[in-house]
Parts: sequence; C-alpha cells; structure tokens
Amino acid sequence: MQKMFISEQDCQNLDRALSLEWLETNGRGGFASGTVAGANTRRYHALLLIARKPPADRLVLVNHLEEWIDLDGRSIPLSTNLYPGAVHPAGYVHCTGFSSTPWPTWVFDCGGAAIQREIFCVPGRDLVVVRWKAIGAKPISTILRVRPMLSGRNYHATHHENGTLSTDTSIGPARVVWQPYPDVPAVRAVHSGEYRHEPDWYRLIQFPAERHRGLDGEEDWWTPGEFRFELKPGEDHTLALTSEAVDRLDIDALAKREITRRAPFDRTKQAADPLASALQRAAEAYLSERGAGQTVIAGYPWFTDWGRDTFIALPGLCLVTGRHETAWRIIESFSAHVSEGMVPNRFPDAGEQPEYNTIDASLWFIHAIGRYLTYSTDEARVRATAWPAVQQIIDGYRRGTRYNIRMDGDGLIAGGVPGAQLTWMDAKVGDWVVTPRYGKPVEIQALWVRSLEVGADLATKFGDSAYAARCRRDRALAVQSFRAKFWHEAGGYLYDVIDGPDGSDASIRPNQLYALSLCDDLVTKQQAAGIIRVVQDQLLTPVGVRTLSPTDHRYRPRYEGGVVERDGAYHQGTVWPFLLGPFLTAWFTVFGKNVKAKTQARAFLNGLERHLSDACLGQISEIFDGDEPHHPRGCPAQAWSVAEPLRAMVEDLGISIAPETTRPRRITVRSRKGTKGPTASQTKMPTPRKPPR
Repeated sequence: MQKMFISEQDCQNLDRALSLEWLETNGRGGFASGTVAGANTRRYHALLLIARKPPADRLVLVNHLEEWIDLDGRSIPLSTNLYPGAVHPAGYVHCTGFSSTPWPTWVFDCGGAAIQREIFCVPGRDLVVVRWKAIGAKPISTILRVRPMLSGRNYHATHHENGTLSTDTSIGPARVVWQPYPDVPAVRAVHSGEYRHEPDWYRLIQFPAERHRGLDGEEDWWTPGEFRFELKPGEDHTLALTSEAVDRLDIDALAKREITRRAPFDRTKQAADPLASALQRAAEAYLSERGAGQTVIAGYPWFTDWGRDTFIALPGLCLVTGRHETAWRIIESFSAHVSEGMVPNRFPDAGEQPEYNTIDASLWFIHAIGRYLTYSTDEARVRATAWPAVQQIIDGYRRGTRYNIRMDGDGLIAGGVPGAQLTWMDAKVGDWVVTPRYGKPVEIQALWVRSLEVGADLATKFGDSAYAARCRRDRALAVQSFRAKFWHEAGGYLYDVIDGPDGSDASIRPNQLYALSLCDDLVTKQQAAGIIRVVQDQLLTPVGVRTLSPTDHRYRPRYEGGVVERDGAYHQGTVWPFLLGPFLTAWFTVFGKNVKAKTQARAFLNGLERHLSDACLGQISEIFDGDEPHHPRGCPAQAWSVAEPLRAMVEDLGISIAPETTRPRRITVRSRKGTKGPTASQTKMPTPRKPPR
C-alpha cells in the first residue's frame, strides 16, 4: 500500500494544498473530509457529516475547527480559512508534512514547538475524533485553542446567519452539547480540555470549488465557544464530535482498535502491485449500511447509492477483495426491491420510494449474482433469494416493463421514451436529454446476452430445465441478431445504438467494449481486434477512456462551467477511469494473457497510479477532461473508478491482493464453441501501439 505523504513544499503551497483532499468514512454514509491546507473548499467538506437514514438524509453538523497555538506571547494558527480576497488564518504556512496513513495526520512547526494533528472516523458510528500532541526531540508545553464551527444543514445546501438558531448549550464535565436547530440532531463534544461558552458568527466563508461548478460558494458558520488544551510532552489531547448520546469515550481504546483494523491495508506485501494495494484499501470507503443490509456509495462527496454503480462496482469492491459476505448482503438488499422486473437505480436522499429509471441496472444485478456464485459457491442463498429476482428481471424484460423496455422480436432489448435517460450515459438538464440513446444500445445487448447465460446456468443448477432451455434459445437469437445488425463495416467497429428514431448511431463510444468483456461470441476475432484498435486510437487516454471520439463535432474537451455546460460534456468526450476495467478485459480477449500483453496492459494504468496523489489522496476521481492535461473533475472519489481497474488487475492481470483464505477460484470465460478465447497470433493483429504517455 502506498503511503500518501505530502511534503513541506506542497503543504505550504496554498494552491497545491487546496487541491489535495482527504476522506474518512464511517460505513454509514457519513464522512469527514477536507483539504491538506485545512480550508474547506466545498460545501461538502466537514468534520461531522452524518446520515440520519444511512446512507441517505445527510446533514453537516460540524463544518470546521479553528485552531491556534499560544506560545511565548504569540498566537500561531494551525487552521486555514478562505474569505473574500483573504486567507485567515493561514495555518498552512506552518505545516511541514501531511500523511494519509493510518489516517489524516498533519505536523506543524510553531516556532520551536512541533504539533501533530490527527483526524479519524470510527466505523459504524457517527463519531469523529481529532487528536493533538506535542512531538519532536524536545517537546515544548503549549496552549492550544480550538473553536468548532457549526451549521446543521442538508449537505447539499449552504448555511447563513439567521435569527432562529439557538445558542443554548449544556456544559458538563469533559462534555458539551449544542443543538442549534430543534429538527437537527444535537452535537456532543467529549473533550480533554476546558470549554468557555462564547457564541459568535464567522461570515462569508468561501468555497471556490463550488463557484467553479457554477454553484453558490459562500457560507456563514456559527461558533458556540472555545476549547483550551494544555499540550504537555508525552500527552495527547482530544476532541470527539458525535451525534450519539454519549458522555464519555475511551479515545485511546478507539484509536488502538482502529489502528489494528487498518494495519493489514497499511502493510505493503512484497508481491503486491502498489496500485492494486492502494485500490484495495480505497475500496472499503464505499461500503455502507442500508437499513439491516449493505449497499455501495457511488461516490464522495455528493452521491449516495445507485443500483447501476453498485453492481458494476461490486465485483471489484467485494469479490476480488474477498468480501463475499458483504457482497451477499448488498445483493440481498436489492433483491427485496425488484419491481416489474427492475431493481432500483437510485434511493432518493429524501423519502422512501426508490426510482426505477434505468435499462441496465437490473442486468448488471444479474451479472453480479453470476460472479458472486462463481466466487462464493453459495448456492443455497442464491437459490432462495437471488434466483427468484433473476427470474423476475428476465421475465419482466421479455414481456416488457417501464419506459418501453422490452425484448423485441429479434431477441434484442429495446427501450426509451422521450424525456428519459435510461443508460449510464444519463445526463439531463431540464427537458434536454444529452445522450438519449433510444432504441437498442450496444452494451445493453451484451448485458442481456450475459443475463440469459446466467439465467440458463442457474436454472440448470437449480433443476429447471425448461427455463434453462428457453434462456439458451433467447440467447442464441440475440447473438444471431447482434452479429447481423451491430457491425459497422465502414468504420470497423460496432454501432453504439441501432433501431433508434433516426436509425443506427455510428458514434465512436466506449460502450462497444462490453461486447468483448461480457461475452465471447458476439463478434468475430477480427472484429474484436478492430474494436480495440479504434478505441485505442480514438478514446484511450492515460487516465481512462473517452466517452466520444475527438473527431466528433459534439466532442467537448473540458468538463467545466455551470450545470448546463458540465452536463453537456459529461458523456460527450469526458474521460471515465472505470472504463479501463472493460478495456483491459477486452484487451486480453484480443491479445491473450501472455507476458507481453500483461506488461502493456499494466502500463495503461500508470496514469491512475500517479493520480492517487493528485486529488483525493488514495482515491480515483469520477471523471477527467477529455483533452490534455486531463484535469480530474466530478466527484474526487468514485466507487467504480476504484473497483473496475482493481477487478481487471486481479482477474485479468492476475495480481494477487486477497489473503490466501479468501482468494477466489480462477475465473475463466467459457466459449460456446468449446475453444479458448482468441490470442494475438490467431487474430493476426498487428503489435499494439505503446501505451500513451
């Protein structure tokens, strides 16, 4: 596992330090996050951010801490805030280093006194701990003053000074309780210092990342008072912030337990790939409670759980990492919500009714069940719970369901109605659906063929020969129709959509990769080689795969501006790193898993390895600009951006990350013709180009 250490030079470079973010999650949808500089640049940056109905209904309770060291008659700041035209205080100038291991840790040089600050979340609890201590060869006693900044708002909103906020405070031994608003959970502070109640407002805090997104980037914070700690050599001082009803906490025990829990991720295995080890650790951040079950947070800081993202990410987050029980709990959670042959695409932040508005999430669900059974051999639970859900989905698609989703007479899946965006390319602004893709999208057919394969396999395993036979017949018809209709001979690649309102769409997009990565009989060997060549020439970048060829007049080179501009670029050239997963799987379909192919494939991931220390430390961003230098955009930490490269590294590159006790059986793709997948020599494919630099 790579240790993310940020040097003194970078810590004291304000622009650089503001661009580097840290993230601590609690497994309940809550999290703490901020920048290496210490200033909040997003409305989502906070110390205590909880989910009242995990992982949804998120609230920001404590936004920030302002910290000062009093030494020899001077007050030296540790914290940093951004105001209109000013930075105050400027604690970043005293920071001499930052490390992300085992949790976010800063070291400050305060004119002879070296101070260390640590922040960590406790899994399964709405609790964040901040800890300070004097360090160095000759620690010096100092006074630390800390002011918490509170709001109590929805995490998507901003907070402003108002007359309804209550300043009432309950003060007891080593604890303080604040409740600014009656309909928001109280904030409890358990501390090792002294507290003085002194309410005030801090106004016009600036969030430059929000302004860059075309959103409101200004907020006011309420501060109830000040904590005072005497930092003596060899002693820690702590401030624990929680919405839980607690009066005392054993912080030392919590810290020791958490260090022990994180230790396996922090030990570098000699045989492990550094990127794979980093992604393995990163994966844990996305696993969260949902009621009595489990789910996957799609991305931080603003996404919750989405059906599509969950099941695309599940093999990489849970199966290749050996978290099979977690995978099952996720499958079980969604199985309970199948409706009209569909799993939910999204559980709203507010309200209980899930949204069923996707053509692919249900098929990814079936694919994930097939993979889960291969890894776990858990036939009993799959038969009892997941198999009925698989049948409901397959039968629902056969007879037709919401949004005109149905199996057509040619065995392929069609869908789409005006005003709806049903595939993963789902940007919509008002009534404008940016990439409607009505008709028969290419990846949907690959998913349908794969789903019918899973259906046939499960039906055979569970003794329903008639159902298995029907799945095989439907699959054969779909494969035949796909081969006849999807190959774009003039371009040497697959149509993105056929049978749409305007005929067939020949846009060069990455969705065709799934025809190679999910199935082995939808295209010929020569066609597979051509697809890889086109994708590599037109779409591949050092950090992922573009969503549209730069030669297309609709191509947008940068993802920036307001909501309309950004959504207009979201799938029109923007780079998505999760697509490196299917690209690598497709790559090996063409070139085989020989040493040369593996060496070249691993080089395609070098850009992601560098990116680990470029945005949210240790995580992979949601998207990047289509043009160089491919600036990271969107969510700075995205589940499938971590999961899909990790899955491909384990399954296709053969990199071992899981302990021997949980290492999965080797996964192989069967050919319906009884032969192995194509190799480079069989396709007579020219030697691939060197990976882009």
